[in-house]
Amino acid sequence: MAGDSIAVVDLDRCSPDRCNYECANYCPPNRTGKECIQTRGEIYDEDEPFEGGPDQVQISEEICLGETCGICVEKCPFDAIEIINLPEELDESPTHRYGENAFSLYGLPIPESGKVTGLLGPNGIGKSTAVKILAGEITPNLGRHGDEPSWEEVIDQFRGTELQNYLEGVRDGDIDVARKPQYVDQIPESFDGNTRQLLEATDERDALDELVERLSLRPVMEQSIENLSGGELQRVALAATLARDADFYFLDEITPYLDIGQRVTAARLIHELAEEEDRAMLVVEHDLAILDLVADSLHVAYGEPSAYGVVTSPKSVKNGINEYLRGYLDAENMRIRPEAIEFEAHAPRPSTESETLVEYPAMTKSYGEGEFALEVDAGEINRNEVLGIVGPNGIGKSTFAKLLTGELEPDGTDGEADLDVQSEAGDFDLDLDIAYKPQYVEADQPIRVDAFLSSITEDFGSSYWNTEIAQPLQLERIMEQNLTELSGGERQRVAIAATLSKDADLYLLDEPSAHLDVEQRVLATRAVRRYAENHEATVMVIDHDIYTIDLLADRLMVFDGEPAHHGHATDPKEMRAGMNEFLANLDVTFRRDENLGRPRINKPGSQKDKQQKRDGEYYYTQ
Repeated sequence: MAGDSIAVVDLDRCSPDRCNYECANYCPPNRTGKECIQTRGEIYDEDEPFEGGPDQVQISEEICLGETCGICVEKCPFDAIEIINLPEELDESPTHRYGENAFSLYGLPIPESGKVTGLLGPNGIGKSTAVKILAGEITPNLGRHGDEPSWEEVIDQFRGTELQNYLEGVRDGDIDVARKPQYVDQIPESFDGNTRQLLEATDERDALDELVERLSLRPVMEQSIENLSGGELQRVALAATLARDADFYFLDEITPYLDIGQRVTAARLIHELAEEEDRAMLVVEHDLAILDLVADSLHVAYGEPSAYGVVTSPKSVKNGINEYLRGYLDAENMRIRPEAIEFEAHAPRPSTESETLVEYPAMTKSYGEGEFALEVDAGEINRNEVLGIVGPNGIGKSTFAKLLTGELEPDGTDGEADLDVQSEAGDFDLDLDIAYKPQYVEADQPIRVDAFLSSITEDFGSSYWNTEIAQPLQLERIMEQNLTELSGGERQRVAIAATLSKDADLYLLDEPSAHLDVEQRVLATRAVRRYAENHEATVMVIDHDIYTIDLLADRLMVFDGEPAHHGHATDPKEMRAGMNEFLANLDVTFRRDENLGRPRINKPGSQKDKQQKRDGEYYYTQ
């Protein structure tokens, strides 16, 4: 194989007990007597450790003819093989490779004291591998196997670069690392106690009181970790990480389950700690508005997920995000996506003129004396529209969703309406069939994805279903995995597919953007939007990601009030009016990037921020 190509065998998909080794039997070099594709048992001695099983295959990259052949890729019945041509500009050896026919990482982000460094790229592109190297958890092998380099050889590879001094500190054990995990909902599985106990155990900077106050954690300090909501767990995890006395902080996705106000607060807190205490921060984030706000510089990661990843040299945050969205990296002269992600054509849109699907009455719901109470104004939901729902956490958005589905019953209603509910969840509904994706996606069934989805719809596997749902949500490569084996982002995409696969009058999606990368969010919003248009379906989306709402919603329903105490839901409004009301409540203004039209948060107190507030235009001006 040419030096600019790699072969990747997905050991989770390679199933020798279910095939006839078509890859080896049809391989042209194999048919001429060369040993290009062999089983791992043939290559390695019994006592020699190796990845995978003895009956799984391994491909010799020296013998393989490369992507111009590709016969093994076509013949493998389980799509377990990829032959990939690397970019011509990539003439360096990998920073790290996990083994023969395994994932390769090229380049590393550069931590910088007193700065927040952003890392932007799709899931499965090597961001976690990069952090493990920077944390000293793995020694980069420079792509060598069996003759792995010493730390001295690694330092020589980076000599003269900005990474040399940092990696010398890693080698010498002088770098203390604090890490915030990506999936905060797994914290209760590893910690048994309350919030105060967790935070006091990590407070090494005597900063606990300030962090608790800034992140509004005082009301949950005595609560058990297992009883916290996703947003509360996210803020506790962030406080526990920032309370550590470390040289390098790695923050993996700071926004899932946080509302826009909490996201802005977290971004400001991170930036202040980096700047005032001269700490190095590395933030991986898919909410581009928040990444734009928090980072001082940006590395873009690109490549082929699960095959190889490349980390670019640092860029300015604005240019890095814009290049990523355009799909073309200027300095690298590299196209990383066939088409740009555009925003100008999507929002704000005029209200959809269509007939009413349902009118719902004014209603109230209280959880008891002294507990949270919600008041909902009367309103209507139109046919063939996507209705966005926005508001702070703890303000009643999910309560409203459960009232619609019948999982909860209102305490009272005002006005005449057909409230004879026909839902799976309970006795209350608006005489609608509702398909509901909850905020927290659980996957506790030991069942394969394809079996699960085929149990929901008879259309599973049809050309229509594949085109409308499976392909946009990138489900093909996970169909044979069990639900319990999926990552958070994979579970999210399966849950969205399951919801859209149902025959319903109203599709209700609660925070569908959580744990999805930028491309996945765009593809998911397009899938939802296309489904609504092609099927004249009505969709309600609860989400905190402004990009998702910007790309998706026709109208907006705004919730305000005092979180955890009382909430108020207004009737649905035209997009601009709704966003102005929502952002005014948060005292946050957005503008559009002059090049791509993407949403950008104005710095508080800036001239732009002050002018938009004076004009009452919190939602986008050029």
